[in-house]
Amino acid sequence: MGLILVCVLLSVFFLYRNYMREDAQGKPTRDIVTLGLDLQGGTHLKLEIDESKARLSPEQRADAIERALKVVRMRIDQLGVGEHVVQKSGDSRIIVELPGIEKENRAKEILQRTAFLEFQVVRPLDELNAALPRIERAIVAAFPNEGRQAERQQSTVGGLFKNAPADSAGADSAAATLARPFQSKLTRLGSQGQMLVAVADTQAVSRYLRHPEVQRLLPRGTTLAWGVAEAEEQAGFASLWLLEADPIMTGQHLQNALAQTDQFGRPIVVFELSRRGGRTFGRETAAHIGDQMAIVLDDRVYTAPVIRGQITTNGQIELGNATMEDATDLALVLRAGALPAPLKIVEERTIGPTLGQDSIDNGMLAGMIGVTAVVVMILLYYKLAGVFAVIALGLYVLFILGALAALPGAALTFPGMAGLVLSVGMAVDANVLIFERIREELAAGRAVRPAVQEGFKNALSAIVDSNLTTLITAGILYYIGSGPVQGFGVTLAIGIVASMFTAIFVTRTLFLVYLERRSPAAQGLSI
Repeated sequence: MGLILVCVLLSVFFLYRNYMREDAQGKPTRDIVTLGLDLQGGTHLKLEIDESKARLSPEQRADAIERALKVVRMRIDQLGVGEHVVQKSGDSRIIVELPGIEKENRAKEILQRTAFLEFQVVRPLDELNAALPRIERAIVAAFPNEGRQAERQQSTVGGLFKNAPADSAGADSAAATLARPFQSKLTRLGSQGQMLVAVADTQAVSRYLRHPEVQRLLPRGTTLAWGVAEAEEQAGFASLWLLEADPIMTGQHLQNALAQTDQFGRPIVVFELSRRGGRTFGRETAAHIGDQMAIVLDDRVYTAPVIRGQITTNGQIELGNATMEDATDLALVLRAGALPAPLKIVEERTIGPTLGQDSIDNGMLAGMIGVTAVVVMILLYYKLAGVFAVIALGLYVLFILGALAALPGAALTFPGMAGLVLSVGMAVDANVLIFERIREELAAGRAVRPAVQEGFKNALSAIVDSNLTTLITAGILYYIGSGPVQGFGVTLAIGIVASMFTAIFVTRTLFLVYLERRSPAAQGLSI
């Protein structure tokens, strides 16, 4: 009984967590499970390398797809689309599913854009100090509400820029100088040219920095760039880097990059440049020894290693305490910045939210009709034992929904709803096998308790065999299929496991509790 109670509490917890989860606008989603693309609407795209611009060998094509996959994932992170799917399809295509996206044309334009890699020198934050008062005044003038909010939070700012000069623009701007909306969003300073911003504040800071007046007031020859969202959001903050606006070099001169280990077994990334790129890179790195060099892909700083010496045609990037997986990832980023050909969209499907809601309504109606029919039949045919089966069936549905809410990345699709309804019938089927076995034992003259025990024991092998074969099929559907087929396989597999648990443990527990607490005069069992 304790195990059942723990499963119930865990399911309720995960469902409540999903229900209160916030969307991109900070509002609760009010969805107990994550809905797939076909239920909430969105865009399905299939991409492949455009080989009309460059003919590729099979090996080059496979490498290009891996690079493109990395680029697409980084770009989807920048779009801010939640619960998206980016996966490889076959050997030459990439599937992208963007549920609930509103600006479809912008998404397609960003995904098809050629990846752009730059090497930019990191500038010290001291250079930003002199411009800070003017930047803060520009932000307050452009966003008055933000300025008033920053004034209220002023006591908690803590002065991250210790050497920032006092504002002396005059009494008419005294109110503006009290508010520091930009600095109030900085949690702390990182290395050299790095500022750290809480993830919750990144949208506000991006809005400030996009303003033309703020851009104009930045130190001459500098720009601000965000770090990679995928890596940083896990830590609860995002990094903002002050960089030289003009890059040392772009990815067009990078010929290859590989992850290796040095003589001490530490992961490094070695890269090779073209002869022309090597001359430029050698001249610039010689002038910036000791400075950090940001590796920027699609305007996102991936990492910023320190320049240890002059680098010409061959160089290496030391990663410190990073893992070999991190090195492989960085090598992939470097190669991704030199994609041999752009991506093109070969298939596109757009599903409106109205059609998705129709699918939800029709699926729920079909499910309610089917479940109601099953419940009525089992109550009429098995009486008290049918009541136990219905209770187990209710817990079964709770366990399935809780599992879907708990699994990271799991989403309920329309085929998944079909798998859910199908598995309801399989859950009842297990109870039918048990009840019929109990009936046989009672008909043979056994007492109630031994009949129940023998019924469960004799039905177990048939239940395990039937569910195991179906579970194998669900696994094959998930492994080979994609999108909706995978959704069907996931819900079917979860349903099979939940049905076995409810049939073997829940129904059995209900029988045992009933037999222990029944009146001594009640010798029979209504089954």
